[in-house]
Amino acid sequence: MKNGIKVSLLSAALAVFALPVVAQNTSAQGSATASTPATQSSATAGANTQAPGRTIRQRQENQQDRIANGVKSGQLTAGEAAHLEKNQARINHQIRADRQANGGKLTPQERAQVNREQNRQSRQIYRAKHNDKHQ
Repeated sequence: MKNGIKVSLLSAALAVFALPVVAQNTSAQGSATASTPATQSSATAGANTQAPGRTIRQRQENQQDRIANGVKSGQLTAGEAAHLEKNQARINHQIRADRQANGGKLTPQERAQVNREQNRQSRQIYRAKHNDKHQ
């Protein structure tokens, strides 16, 4: 019975943290599909061949999935998941604020900052999932 309550509470907490990602993805899809190839190539950095906004969204979704899978498999404790979700929400908020300040787009510097933060978050997810703390 206790496990059922834990799973229910954790699922509800994950849903609350995932909601901003879903809302952002829904509102940003229209702007991502409206971009032209010229816009995409000028905004692409390095070897990245996809539109930058789409790559950021895909990475956000991937990291959310990694957290959810860690909870589901028992690799993440409730506290670890909450901490990771809070970090993910902070990154999402920063992206929304930066895009709002720049007419829906991220500057190359902002994109690089988001990439660094997502790299840091990815390492934190990995370490939390492999630190021998289990539910």
